[in-house]
Amino acid sequence: MQTSLLYGRGELPLDLPEDTFVVEPPVQHALAAPEDAIRAALDAPIDTPALKEMVRAEDRVAIVISDITRPTPNHLLVPLLIDTLAHVPHDHFVIINGTGTHRDQTEDELRGMLGDWVVDHIEIINNHCDNYDELINVGDNSFGCPSWLNRRYVEADFRIVTGFIEPHFFAGFSGGPKGIMPGIAGLETIMTFHNARMIGDPRSTWGNMADNPLQAMTREINALCPPHFMLNVTLNRDKAITKVFAGDMTEAHRRGCEHELEHAMVRCDERFDVVITGNSGYPLDQNLYQAVKGMSAAHKIVREGGTIIMAAECSDGIPEHGKFAEILTMADTPQALLEMIEDPEFAMLDQWQVQKQAVIQSFANVMLYSTLSDDHTRRALLEPTHDIEATLATLQKRYGNGMRVAVMPLGPLTVPYVDE
Repeated sequence: MQTSLLYGRGELPLDLPEDTFVVEPPVQHALAAPEDAIRAALDAPIDTPALKEMVRAEDRVAIVISDITRPTPNHLLVPLLIDTLAHVPHDHFVIINGTGTHRDQTEDELRGMLGDWVVDHIEIINNHCDNYDELINVGDNSFGCPSWLNRRYVEADFRIVTGFIEPHFFAGFSGGPKGIMPGIAGLETIMTFHNARMIGDPRSTWGNMADNPLQAMTREINALCPPHFMLNVTLNRDKAITKVFAGDMTEAHRRGCEHELEHAMVRCDERFDVVITGNSGYPLDQNLYQAVKGMSAAHKIVREGGTIIMAAECSDGIPEHGKFAEILTMADTPQALLEMIEDPEFAMLDQWQVQKQAVIQSFANVMLYSTLSDDHTRRALLEPTHDIEATLATLQKRYGNGMRVAVMPLGPLTVPYVDE
């Protein structure tokens, strides 16, 4: 059978066995007029007055956006927010790029994310999680750490958070409160959010909101300094908008998660010997750190001792920024990495992503198709492949003629699961 994976800015064609199970969600059609839909959502939001009625001309307005690692259509959302608030002077706005622990965006990247007009007319800042002069502790929480948030956000008269909603591999779903925490939080707060106990909790998983400790923490810290308005969207395989959720963050996000639970999670009857997946293409597959999400989605349906074949372009490398690459080289096996990270004395930036990768590799083999060198791939404790079809033929010798294969063309934009 002919299929393809989203890969980089294009697709990777594959010729797979005819009995391969294809993990596909119900078709989500793009909105015919997304700008009209966004305007309508801003004029008739969920559980709040119309946005323009909520903001005074003299207000200082903070708009929090997702960084370049997310496919949020900021180039549509932000100009429409500013246009809706035309009575607010341009110099009263600040756009805060929710980098979490990620690197700053360059000016060219910001222009690609937001468009030239926004960059030329509106103040834009990157969140710096380790610069406490730019942060404020907004109060106590039940998780035992300070609640550091971006100072410009906290001091704004009116606070807006944007984003997109999809299943998330440990927070249940993205979007909503995650735009604020960890998006514009301080490092100490983010490290607690991502510590080994939180990440290792079995309730910290795809699609679970009810008793997910990470959702509990992000919502608790949001409540200390909440956004006054949320604008989130859902996307299809082409990164086109399928639905708009705007208004009160709690209720609008809840409705968006319910929509994604129905449209982005797919039940499978059994686990598979081999699961082939991508990481939903650019920008989600630009480095190996982000590609752990695709591995995690495949982990939901691969059998113990099976093989995950991950295709992620990794144009940004492992990456070199952050501590992910360094931690991966601190032990020789996934099991040894887990022992190291689960030591209460161990605390390093990006340990959570290494922990997730090590858990997956302790359960199944993981092979990587990418632009990384074989040496870099092996240093990340992964096995390189340059020909997925040939690799599949080799794996058949291991698993036999009855080898069960699944493919996830959209990567973690669709999350499969097995009732067990």
